[in-house]
Amino acid sequence: SRSRHTTPRASLGLGSRLALSAMSHTAARIAPAPVAASRRGTIRSAFRRADRFSAAPRFPCGVMASASVPPEYVSLANDLVDAAGEITTKYFRTKLEIDDKNDASPVTIADKNAEAAMRALVRDRFPTHAIFGEEHGIELGADGEQEWTWVFDPIDGTKSFITGKPLWGTLVALLHDGKPVLGILDQPVLRERWQGVDGEPSTLNGETIKTRRCGELKNAYMYATTPLMFEGENEARYLRVAEKVKVPMYGCDCYAYGLLAAGHCDVVVEADLKPYDYMALVPIVLGAGGTFTDWNGDELRWQGSVDAIAKGEFQGEVCVAGDEETHAEALAALKRR
Repeated sequence: SRSRHTTPRASLGLGSRLALSAMSHTAARIAPAPVAASRRGTIRSAFRRADRFSAAPRFPCGVMASASVPPEYVSLANDLVDAAGEITTKYFRTKLEIDDKNDASPVTIADKNAEAAMRALVRDRFPTHAIFGEEHGIELGADGEQEWTWVFDPIDGTKSFITGKPLWGTLVALLHDGKPVLGILDQPVLRERWQGVDGEPSTLNGETIKTRRCGELKNAYMYATTPLMFEGENEARYLRVAEKVKVPMYGCDCYAYGLLAAGHCDVVVEADLKPYDYMALVPIVLGAGGTFTDWNGDELRWQGSVDAIAKGEFQGEVCVAGDEETHAEALAALKRR
């Protein structure tokens, strides 16, 4: 969950204070993917009370497998987000008891119960697979196996969740020897599901999607979850990018990556992330024709080490764009000086 950023406004640098001020004057219009007429009423009804939501399988995503991802793994990934959705939607827009974790980020019973259900499914079907989730950490497979590692976040965007904004999502990734080869972003309230499988085109609700070509950074609409996620040197590096784009926007968590993959925005630049915040999004963006790296231009990989998490040895900054030219320009602006 991208919900750890609680720096008081008074302690922010000038750039972040200006960005926050700009947010109060900018309304970002989010364009959802086209939907069939028969489903428009369903989308509208998603904004009603949470006890009327249903997270049952909603559309024929199909089982898109590839040479590197067996079909039964793709089926499990869809079952995992279905199981999570059955739980999270019951709590959405209801009165919740909210706890604060050690890093000051909020957590609810919906997060905990959904992750527990997801872990149980993996253990039951593929006991040799490892699991890494935000709420319960790393769990190696039988005999210490971790060739295949499931990485998931049942509610990415907990602050959006607890304040009733339906732009949070459930993230499920499957890593093979550290490489993300399967990813799902599911928004069970809006009934939208992005799926990416290594070597296959990405889909939204079963329909193939494609990023749009921006060409130049000056024409780009760029998202980050919050300007508070950039601190110290990272703040200066981010602001160099923000000053070059057409419109910098905030507040979408993982949903921004789905918008980029579907061709509705151009760039996402973020920092202070954990592997469960972005691993599921890598195959989705790549399969839609986009580019997804860290701030050094390196591919996102993670070997699932307990020690690495404890020591902070993982890629925590990402630069994502719909085309290679815009990505290269964003990386150049992010370069240390």
